[in-house]
Amino acid sequence: MSTSAARVALVCALVGLAASSAAAYVHYHLLVDPSYTSFCDINSTVSCTQVYMSRYSTFRGIPVSVIAGIWFGAAALLAIIGLAGKGDARESAPGYLFAASTLALAVVLYFEYVSFAVLKAVCVLCLTMAAAVVALFFLSGSTTPFPMTTLPRRAARDLRALFASPVAMVVTVLFLAGAFSTVALFPREVSATPETAATLAAPPPAPTQAQASEFEKYWEARERVAMAIPAEGAKVLIVKFNDFQCPPCRNSHLAYKPVLMKYLAEHAGQVRYVLRDYPLDAECNVNVPNTIHPSACEAAVAVRLARTHNREEAMIEWIFANQPMLTPELVKQGARDVGQVPDFDAKYASTLESVKSDIALGKQLGVGATPTFFINGKKVDGALPVQYFQQAIEYELAHAK
Repeated sequence: MSTSAARVALVCALVGLAASSAAAYVHYHLLVDPSYTSFCDINSTVSCTQVYMSRYSTFRGIPVSVIAGIWFGAAALLAIIGLAGKGDARESAPGYLFAASTLALAVVLYFEYVSFAVLKAVCVLCLTMAAAVVALFFLSGSTTPFPMTTLPRRAARDLRALFASPVAMVVTVLFLAGAFSTVALFPREVSATPETAATLAAPPPAPTQAQASEFEKYWEARERVAMAIPAEGAKVLIVKFNDFQCPPCRNSHLAYKPVLMKYLAEHAGQVRYVLRDYPLDAECNVNVPNTIHPSACEAAVAVRLARTHNREEAMIEWIFANQPMLTPELVKQGARDVGQVPDFDAKYASTLESVKSDIALGKQLGVGATPTFFINGKKVDGALPVQYFQQAIEYELAHAK
């Protein structure tokens, strides 16, 4: 590989590494912060969030963006060897890069198909990574000076040289340690297990006096809209528009549940909590041009049908606990086993009409994403930190007429 070709390859690898790092940053914040809005969400079609929150965003629980970052890191090391290496290793570098790029190109083509044909969403960061892989594929393929059939023999020889070089061994160990640490420390999608529920239910840190004062000013300035949902005598009406396949909806459910239970118990009749459906699934939601959560309509129906058997809460907990694995068939199985619904298919179409009524109300109120909360008519896109959610309830209780 010539010096100029190695430099171009290094630039391509670094561009891909930057894009994958940004993608991992976005994915991380989507997992840990229900109110986070990605900087690469331009509209409903050009949206990183739609891609990273889909079931295609992970492989065996590991975010694809993290895997891509590790791959581009390895590609950058190979480009450096092609640029500054010596002897046989430098000569072999483009061959290794070409073999790796060939596999990566197949993966990239699959994910671009998923993005455009299945999710019908465009991820700018994903396109950048794909372009970097394509560039590395053609560049390394055109600069490999030996038949690829000789690569296994060269690999055996270069591995012996690697073990004989202390510097090369240190770099390899550091790279592998960094890769394994990144995979191990990156948060997984939260499952609604007793352990995670206990963690999220831990009392949040109380806001300082200054923070509480700033939030009160923010809350007072929020516009209040009329709700077509009766408060039934309660001083505080909390309405959540929910998608059961939406990770932030699950996270806010787990985080807010102990707060809601406290107020429903200590202020009986004064606080009313209402759950409304807004599945991001084009099957039942005409406001969603591209299906993001293909099991969300079935999940909404399952909860409604379970309600008729007094199994609503159990059904909700089961859905959120199994959210990363949900498929329409799994939802039907859960409805039968957990919700005690024996006739899901027979009642699906008619029950879906009531889900569509919620969707129509959500559209009227300006709901465009989930979760969306209304606290006494004051709209909250996403979810407030738990301590401010609690402060909003306290404020509304104190100022109720």
